[in-house]
Amino acid sequence: MNNTLKFRVNGDDVEVAVPPMARLLDVLRETLGLTGTKEGCGEGECGACSVLVDGVLVNSCLVPVAQVQGGEVLTIEGVALHGAGAGAGAAATPPALHPIQSAFLQCGGAQCGICTPGMVMATVAFLQDSQKGTVTEESIREALSGNLCRCTGYVKIVDAVLAASQGAKP
Repeated sequence: MNNTLKFRVNGDDVEVAVPPMARLLDVLRETLGLTGTKEGCGEGECGACSVLVDGVLVNSCLVPVAQVQGGEVLTIEGVALHGAGAGAGAAATPPALHPIQSAFLQCGGAQCGICTPGMVMATVAFLQDSQKGTVTEESIREALSGNLCRCTGYVKIVDAVLAASQGAKP
């Protein structure tokens, strides 16, 4: 049985009629067409499906969509828009990359791209929570420990987070 749920995604109000125990991941990808959030393991182990719910980093494959009723979800699609004052559907042209996304691009922090959205989302959460001057390689590795990458040795990902931390805060 479907329930009508209302919440915000990337600054836009949405209303969906879905089973309340549907995974947030599936609602984002299949119902809302936000395919930037990736499914890796489907068990909450890899972090590829990471999104922010009310500012908290979560694995969307583990979250029943009913838990976001009335809340705010930020996905990888909304990262460039976040703080730009535009809703997810507002722009006819793609928005500029967020400084974190630019750092990943400039530092080569992505290879196949499956883990990249989750890594970027974990970085957004980490840099929002960290105090200026407290970002170290060790703190970055700890913050990203819930996100697995099977292509890299994490060096370029850590470099990207360091570079982003030295730029504008998210």
